[in-house]
Amino acid sequence: MYLKRLEVQGFKSFAQKTVLDFLPPKNGRFSITGVVGPNGSGKSNISDAIRWVMGEQSMKTLRGKKSEDVIFNGSASKGQLGMAEVVLILDNSDARVLPEYAEINITRRLYRDGNSEYLVNGSPARLFDIHLLLAKAQFAENSYSVVGQGTIDQLLTVSPSERKDFLDEASGIKEFQIKRHQSQLKLTRSLENMDTAERLITEVEPHLKMLHKQVKKLEKR
Repeated sequence: MYLKRLEVQGFKSFAQKTVLDFLPPKNGRFSITGVVGPNGSGKSNISDAIRWVMGEQSMKTLRGKKSEDVIFNGSASKGQLGMAEVVLILDNSDARVLPEYAEINITRRLYRDGNSEYLVNGSPARLFDIHLLLAKAQFAENSYSVVGQGTIDQLLTVSPSERKDFLDEASGIKEFQIKRHQSQLKLTRSLENMDTAERLITEVEPHLKMLHKQVKKLEKR
C-alpha cells in the first residue's frame, strides 16, 4: 500500500483543484517526490492537507487558530470559498485493508458554516472509522507516516510513554489498541447503565411493596 494521489481543493492556499500523482514502486523500490519553491509558496500546506484528511483535529498542528482557517480565505483575484476538500487515494492492490477495493479514497470536507464530513470510497464515515482504517494500513496523522519538522528531535526528547505510542504505530498494533479503547468505553457505559438501573429499582421497590399490600387488601374485600 502506498500514497497514489492527493486531490486538494479549497484547502488553505489551494483555491483551484490541485492533483498530485505519485509514482508507483518500481522493481520493489518506492520513489521519492520532492516539492520545491520559495518561502511562503505553500509547500507546507501539502503536508498539512495530508494530516488534515487523515483526521488531524489540532488546529495548532495545522498552523491555524480555528477550523475555518483551513478554508481558502480569498485573494486579490479570487473571492473566499465556502468549502475545503482533500481526497487521499491509497493504492490497495496488496489488499491490506478492504480487499474488495483496488483503491481506497478517504475524503474530508469542511464547510464554512462549520459542518464537516468524512467519506471512504464515497460512503459517509465517522472519524473513528477513519482512524481504524488508517491503523490497519499502518498510517496515521501523528505517526512515523508523517514526519514533520522537528519530529526526530522530539522523538529523542519525549517521555518513554510518548515514544511507545510512536513505536506502537510503526509495529501495527495501533488498530487493536483503538478497538480495545472502544470496548473499554462500551463496558464503562454498560456499567453506568447497570448502576442507574439498580438505583431505579431501589427507588421503586418500596412503592411496589405498598402496591402489593393494597392489592391483597382489595382481594380480601
